[in-house]
Amino acid sequence: MRGLAGQTYWVVGASEGLGRALAQQLSQAGCSLVLSARTADKLQALAAELPNPTRVVACDVSDRASVVAAARAAGPVDGLVWLAGVYWPFAAQKWDAEKAETMFDVNLTGAARVLGQVVPHMVARRQGHIVIVGSLSGYRGLPGSIGYSSSKAGLMHLAESMHADLRGSGVDVQLANPGFIRTRLTDKNDFAMPFLMEPDRAAADIMSLMRGYKFQRAFPRVFSWLFRGANFLPDWAYYRLFGGKSG
Repeated sequence: MRGLAGQTYWVVGASEGLGRALAQQLSQAGCSLVLSARTADKLQALAAELPNPTRVVACDVSDRASVVAAARAAGPVDGLVWLAGVYWPFAAQKWDAEKAETMFDVNLTGAARVLGQVVPHMVARRQGHIVIVGSLSGYRGLPGSIGYSSSKAGLMHLAESMHADLRGSGVDVQLANPGFIRTRLTDKNDFAMPFLMEPDRAAADIMSLMRGYKFQRAFPRVFSWLFRGANFLPDWAYYRLFGGKSG
């Protein structure tokens, strides 16, 4: 079992929802934290509640200069948890160019910006822990999910590539793929969300992953079988089930 107590983690996307719940559980587990999001107000309030040393570093992951400055302010860390993300649901027929580009820029390119400031230092000292939070929606294209599921698929692929490269390097990479979590983002959905989780429950699943050495955890388990199993369906069957009407 991986020891978390005494480690310093930089949690990017910690102001609310899953990020906030995970920060609380990491601090309760004995971690020192650096908390980041675009604005510092909510982070400061959270930091004041946590039992272990916590610093707040505001960071706009869509801005490279902000990311570079935040990484410098965060300093050397034992681990990084990437949770930052934005979401608007819409289909290709109602393409919103600005929102689609923002989802890619924050959810995927934002991760690359932050990782680019952290991974080289971890590799140089041959020690570190990277945790990427993806989504079950990234396993295969879904209707009504232009921007979000594609950016999450890219994020998951990034984690897989890093894991392939860094095995045996001393830098451990893990990927958490949750299903629906009750947050301000999922509040935008106007459809049924099976197996909807509270943030505390989802954070506990990520904590379980972090304490172990498995690369990936998809949860809730039963719900994840639907998404992972969809990769084995032929196109005609998958799109008959999940695609729009042809013709």
